[in-house]
Amino acid sequence: MKHEMAHDLDQELARRVAEHAFESYRARYAQYSPTLTWISATAATASFSAKGIELNGRVELAPGKILLDVQVPFLLRMFQSKAVSIIERELIVWHGRAKRGELS
Repeated sequence: MKHEMAHDLDQELARRVAEHAFESYRARYAQYSPTLTWISATAATASFSAKGIELNGRVELAPGKILLDVQVPFLLRMFQSKAVSIIERELIVWHGRAKRGELS
């Protein structure tokens, strides 16, 4: 599953948005054991566990966009749109906070 969210932030602020969004997701959905590990200044690996199946993906920060690529097993594809909407909602909330200068 690939998803792209446009933004108008600099690279460092976009990374902080992604980090805050993921932390919020991690707190709200702790039962899915979400992890986010930065492997470079602009790329991270992510994983979640759902119904005993681990989902792995990648987050990339590109100029003007945040790219998500999650490998969704066939058995869980019915939940794919729900997962995208939850992730995008968190990114939108934190993007708004960043634009208002609320991120530390």
